[in-house]
Amino acid sequence: MTNKIITIDAKGQTIGRVATRIAVALRGKDTVTFARNLVPAIKVEVINAAQLKISDKKLIQKTYEKYSGYPGGLKKLDLEKVIAKKGYAEPLRLAIRGMLPNNKLRAKLLTNLKISE
Repeated sequence: MTNKIITIDAKGQTIGRVATRIAVALRGKDTVTFARNLVPAIKVEVINAAQLKISDKKLIQKTYEKYSGYPGGLKKLDLEKVIAKKGYAEPLRLAIRGMLPNNKLRAKLLTNLKISE
């Protein structure tokens, strides 16, 4: 079975709208042969991630949390700092990750995702 490649242009769209389309495509829910226990042979390529439409209010208010497991180890970064540190691909990747099921397939599904800025 060959891999089907889906290209999605993120130019001028919001993070959530693009992420939902990508998550549905990665799961294969828009195909006839959808099976919830299998990783479909679909690769999703996102282009123009740096041209996402993000409001100024969202850049300041949206926060991402990481916890190291140690007391006082909670780190909070706002969207602006995440973009400055890791680029526009990271917030999009985190949004897609949150929309995928929290099971063994999530990591395998995310390997079929390629985001270019």
